[in-house]
This record gives sequence, structure tokens and C-alpha cells, in this order.
Amino acid sequence: MVLPLGDLAKTRIVPFGTYVLIALNVVIFLSQLEHGTSFTTTYAATPYEISHNIDLPVFNDPVPPFDPNREEPRRQVEGQERVPFPIWLTIFTSMFLHASPLHLAGNMLYLWIFGDNVEEVLGTIRYLIVYLACGFVGTVLQIAMNQDSLIPTLGASGAIAGIMGMYVVWFPQNQVRVLVFRFITQMPALYVIGFWIVLQIIEGVGSAGKIGETGGVAYLAHIGGAATGILFAIHYANRARAVEAAHDAQDGWFVGP
Repeated sequence: MVLPLGDLAKTRIVPFGTYVLIALNVVIFLSQLEHGTSFTTTYAATPYEISHNIDLPVFNDPVPPFDPNREEPRRQVEGQERVPFPIWLTIFTSMFLHASPLHLAGNMLYLWIFGDNVEEVLGTIRYLIVYLACGFVGTVLQIAMNQDSLIPTLGASGAIAGIMGMYVVWFPQNQVRVLVFRFITQMPALYVIGFWIVLQIIEGVGSAGKIGETGGVAYLAHIGGAATGILFAIHYANRARAVEAAHDAQDGWFVGP
């Protein structure tokens, strides 16, 4: 097991965008706990809903386009409520939902470690837009692999994978503190993030035939988000070089997480 604990890179900014994203994810998870499963199911991205542009009804409503004699789809969407906006927007709301405290903690840890350096390169507004774009592409890729699935997709992982994709392209030699089994050591970001991306690809290929049939890790959302982040990293490479040049020329950084 390799668990990142923090990076040694420094920034010249206070990463307000990263702090806002972490706060939103935490507050919305608390809302999930307060409102129960129906809240989570309602605002998660359900592939069937997105691909057919239909907000699935609650248990007692009519169930077109399903055969009314079929009970299985009715049971699978029981308790779900309607959303007060176009159903495709759940692609975005799903990015701020999490399945468990551990799911939330893991995602926020990765965002805390890698987000500030990426935000420094992009600037806060562009960073937030790119974050949402990476999450959007990751979620759409996951949905596209089984468009009739009634199993909701949720989590910030696709968006955070995009942040990690940018980080590894711009700062491959940045040292990252990692927990390896019981020992804490340092590794280049290229190894830490590169290993994670390779693992997602391997697991994603292995699960390709079962996507949308059962719950689990949305590997394709991770792959799609990371790939999108890498494309953004290439596009904004000049900004990253400028930040590195500024780091070489000045002192007095804020210490990154």
C-alpha cells in the first residue's frame, strides 16, 4: 500500500479554490448524512437517467419507458426523488457526493496534497473550471460504458484524477511523502501518481465487462479525469514553466500541504 501524505513543494498563494472545494465536499457529505440515502441517490448521476434524459420516478409513480409488468426497475429506484433542474446536471452534483467517510477522506487528502500547486499554475477561477471539466469527462466516460445502468455514479475522484494528471505532467520530480506499509518515505510525484494511473488502467480494463452491473470503484471515471487533466497540462504548459521560473527567482513561499 502506498498512501500519499503530503508534498514538499511550496506555493506563493493561499489556495482558496482548493479550500472551497474541500469545504463544499464536507458540507454536502454532512447533508447526505442528515437527509439519508434518497438524497444521495437523487443527486448522483444515474446512467439511465443521463443517457435517456429522464428523471426516474419514485416507487409509486408510473414507470415509462419500462414495461409496467416489470418490478425490478421499480425496486432499484425506490426512494429516489426528482431533481429541480435538468437531469444532466446531476453529472456535476454527483461530483460532490461520497459513499462513505473513508471515500470522502481519501478524495480530500489527494485534493489537499496536489490541488494547491495546480491552482497556483491555473489561477483560482480557471482551476475551478478545469476541476469541473475533468470531473464531467470522467463521469460521462463511466456512464457511456453502460448507459442503461440504474446504479448511481458519485464522487470527486474523476475531478481529482484530473488534478493529479496535471500535477504529474508539470511537477514529475516534486517529492511526495508517502506511507509505504508502516514506513514513511519520499518519492517523486512521477512514481506516486504514475503508479496510481497505471493501477486505474489495469483495474479499469479488468472491470470493463461488469461496469454498471454492481457498485464499486469507478475506474473509468478516474481514467477519463486523469486523461483530461493531462491534456489541460499540455495546453497550459507555459503557465507551469512560468511558475517554476518564479519559484527559482524568489523566496518566501507559503508552504503547501
